[in-house]
Amino acid sequence: MTQANNPLHGLTLEAIVTQLVEYYGYPSLSSQINIRCFKEDPSIKSSLKFLRKTPWAREKVEQLYLNTRFDIKNNPWNKG
Repeated sequence: MTQANNPLHGLTLEAIVTQLVEYYGYPSLSSQINIRCFKEDPSIKSSLKFLRKTPWAREKVEQLYLNTRFDIKNNPWNKG
């Protein structure tokens, strides 16, 4: 089976979560995807543990990643 048409091919779940957290931050991320690992004592490690065991949550995270335009200059949550 080939992954040529899979836009997530070559990306690890850790890379996806890390980039989303850097871009949105946990408060905004938890408002977009209502899962406890983003709300209560959030960390990359706890998020990965939950997402690896929970396919529906992982799909939501992957879909948000695909729908996000990572232009840091135009990041509406960037306070800098």
